Amino acid sequence: MTFERPWPKGHLHLEDLSIGQRFESREQRMELDEVKEFAGRYDPQFFHLDEEEAAGSLFGRLAASGWHTAANSMRLMVESVPFARGLIGAGGEISWPKATFPGDTLRVLSEVVEIAPSRSRPDRGMVTLKCQTLNQHGEIVQVFNPRIVVWRRPATE
Repeated sequence: MTFERPWPKGHLHLEDLSIGQRFESREQRMELDEVKEFAGRYDPQFFHLDEEEAAGSLFGRLAASGWHTAANSMRLMVESVPFARGLIGAGGEISWPKATFPGDTLRVLSEVVEIAPSRSRPDRGMVTLKCQTLNQHGEIVQVFNPRIVVWRRPATE
């Protein structure tokens, strides 16, 4: 099976980054069937699977799993944050200040908030991003602050 990359190969190295640098993703719609399929496989709670039962929940209607929001957000980050050699996570914090619902359209805004060259490994450093996932109304539905391993530009480039 051949894999076709639907986004450009990452090209930014540690030296190319600066505090405040921003990246914006495309939009991604959360479809009802995908919300239910994800929940059925990974987060099978009634408020993610059954419209009638979800009406009596904290959400008042069927809501997407936070982990589904996170998975979609990760895809959007991978496509829009062009770090050389990919996004290799080294921890972080995540929160969901507002629920995501079927039919919502998500986009991710990512900002470099910290750059720390490694003292023990001169070929890399650690970059902290602040990634906000917004719905079509501009409301923040997820905040993710990952620490990402970012490589320095090889001496041959």
